[in-house]
Amino acid sequence: MELHLHRADYLQVGVTSQKTMKLLPAARHRAAQKVVIGDHDGVLLCFGMKKGEAVAVFKTLPGQQIARLGLGGALNTPQEKIFIAAGSEIRGFTKRGKQFLSFETNLTESIKAMHISGSDLFLSASYIYNHYCDCKDQHYYLSGDKINDVICLPVEKLSRVTPVLACQDRLLRVLQGSDVVYEVEVPGPPAVLALLDGDGGDSGEDLVFGTSDGKLGLTQITASKPVHKWEIRNEKKRGGVSCVDSFDILGDGVKDLLAGRDDGTVEVYALGGAGGPVLRFEQALSESVTSIQGGCVGKDGYDEIVVSTYSGWVTGLTTEPAHREGGPGEELRLSQEMQSKISSLRSELERLQFKVLQERERYQQASQSSKAKSAVPSFSINDKFTLNQDDASYSLILEVQTAIDNVLIQSDVPIDLLDVDKNSAVVSFSSCDSESGDNFLLATYRCQANTTRLELKIRSIEGQYGTLQAYVTPRIQPKTCQVRQYLIKPLSLHQRTHCIDPDRPMNTLTLTGQFSFAEVHSWVAFCLPEVPEKPPAGECVTFYFQNTFLDTQLESTYRKGEGVFKSDNISTISILKDVLSKEATKKKINLNISYDINEVSVKHTLELIHPKLEYQLLLAKKVQLIDALKMRQITYRKNTKSNLHTLKDSMA
Repeated sequence: MELHLHRADYLQVGVTSQKTMKLLPAARHRAAQKVVIGDHDGVLLCFGMKKGEAVAVFKTLPGQQIARLGLGGALNTPQEKIFIAAGSEIRGFTKRGKQFLSFETNLTESIKAMHISGSDLFLSASYIYNHYCDCKDQHYYLSGDKINDVICLPVEKLSRVTPVLACQDRLLRVLQGSDVVYEVEVPGPPAVLALLDGDGGDSGEDLVFGTSDGKLGLTQITASKPVHKWEIRNEKKRGGVSCVDSFDILGDGVKDLLAGRDDGTVEVYALGGAGGPVLRFEQALSESVTSIQGGCVGKDGYDEIVVSTYSGWVTGLTTEPAHREGGPGEELRLSQEMQSKISSLRSELERLQFKVLQERERYQQASQSSKAKSAVPSFSINDKFTLNQDDASYSLILEVQTAIDNVLIQSDVPIDLLDVDKNSAVVSFSSCDSESGDNFLLATYRCQANTTRLELKIRSIEGQYGTLQAYVTPRIQPKTCQVRQYLIKPLSLHQRTHCIDPDRPMNTLTLTGQFSFAEVHSWVAFCLPEVPEKPPAGECVTFYFQNTFLDTQLESTYRKGEGVFKSDNISTISILKDVLSKEATKKKINLNISYDINEVSVKHTLELIHPKLEYQLLLAKKVQLIDALKMRQITYRKNTKSNLHTLKDSMA
C-alpha cells in the first residue's frame, strides 16, 4: 500500500523544545482534534482548524520557557488534562485553558523531561530523577550521566511502577523505587523514549527508543531482564531521532511507527510484518522536528501526521487530497473558499507590515534616546556537535529561528572541512598565520536566502586539541552575531562503548600521585569525549572507548591517587601521557608515571591501518587514471574532428 501525504502549514509559534506538542483526544472517531503547543516564550496555545484557518481555543501569557508538555488524567479515562514543565515548576490546565495546578518542585536544576501516569509524576533534570505521587515526593535517583528522557511502563497493564531513564552513556536504566533494577545497553546515546502503540503493546512492556545518532529500536522491559526485538540502523545517514509516536496512518488496522529527526526528516514505519519494521514513507522538512503526533486536525475523516519544528511551525502531512474531484458546484465552492483564504491572508499581511513599521519606529526612538541601553536583538540557536562513527568525522549543525546570513568558522587547531551534500552555502577560505598558533582555519559560509539550518563536517587529528568557534550572523537588522565554542579534545576520535576485546595486545600507562578522584576525572573528561561532567558515584570507575577511525580501543580505570589506562594503540598511550602530565603540572601535582609496552601491539595496530592505506592508495591511482582518461578523451575528440574534416575535403 502506497502512502500519499500532502503538506499543510497551520500556524507558527515561538521556538519549541522537544516533546512540547500534543493532540487532545477527539470527541468521536476521526473527528478533528485540537492541538496544544508550548514554546520558549512560555506561551501555551491550544487551537483547532475551522474552514482552513487556525482558531485559538485559549492562549496563556508569556512566562518561563516550556521544556516539556504532556497529557494526563485519571487512569482508563481520556487523557485531556494538559501539563507543562517550565523551570522547576509543573502547571496543569484543563482543555478549556483553566489552570488547576501549580506545583513548585524545588529542584535545583530546570526540568528537562516529564512523564505523567494517573496521579504519578515522573521528572528528570540533567542528572536528577524524581517521582511524585499526588505532588508528594516518593523516590529519587542521581544518575551517573545526563538523563535525556524519562517514561514509565503502563500501570494499567502491569502490577508494578517501572520508570525507565534514557541516559547519555548509551544506557536505559530501569528503576524500581529509587534503585536501578538493571541497565539496558543501546547502540547509541538514547534521545527519546515512547511506549509501543502508546500503551506498551500487548504485554505493556514494549519500549521504543531513538538515539541521537539516528538509530531506532524496540526492547521489551520485563521484570528481570531486557529482551531486544529489533533495531533500525541509520544507513541513510539521517539526523538523530528527536520524537516518536504510534498511529495507524496506513489504515490497515495496525499502528505504525512515526519518527521525526533533527535534520527535518519525517518517517513512517509499518509494523506487524515478519521481517520487522518497513519504511513506507519519508519526507524532508527544512528544519528539525521537535514533536510528532498522529491524528486528525485539518478536516474530519482525514488522518494526518502533525509535527512541530524548531522555529515553531505546526505542520500537517495529511491524507486529504490536494485537489478533490467534483462537479461545477464543488469547483465553485472551492473557488470561493480559496478567494476567502486569499483575502484573509492579504489582510493579515497588511496588519503585519503595519506592525513591523510601528516596531521599527519604536526601536529607532529607543536607540536614539540618551537613556537607552544597547538594544541588540536576541535570537535562539539550536546547535549540535557530534562524532559520526561511520566516517570518524564531527557533524556541526547550526539551526537558527530566522534565516542565516553567514557563519564564520575559526579554529586554533588543524582540522579539515569535509563536503556535505545537503549544504548549499558558498564557502570561502581566508589565509591565516598558523605559526602564531591562534588560527589554523578561517572559513566563511555564505548562506542562500531562507536557509535556517547549516550542517558542516569536520575531521580532527588526535593529539591536536583546542577550540573551534562558530560566529553565526542571521539576516536581521541591526546586524548581530552569536559565538558558539566547541572543544576539540586530545583523543577526539574516540567514542564510548560498552565492552572491548580483552584478547588484544595492550599497552598500559599507570599514574599515581596526590590527586583526588574529582581531579583525575576532570583530566579524563578533558582528554576524551562522552565523559560525564560530574564524577560518577563510587570510589572507582571504568570507561571503555573505541577509536572510530582505526578501531583501536582504550580502557580507562581510575580512582583517588591512581589511574590506569590500557590501549592496543601506543599512540593513544603517548597522547594521554603528554596531556595528563600537562594538566597535573598546571595544578602543581607531582605524578609518578610508569609504562608497560607490548611490542606485539605495534604490529597489531599496523595491521588495522594497512587496509585503510591500501584503500587510499587505490583511490589515488584511480584519480590519476581519471586525469589520463580525460586527456585521452580530448585527444580522441581532436582526432575525430580532424578525420571528419579530411573526409569532407576528400568527398569535395
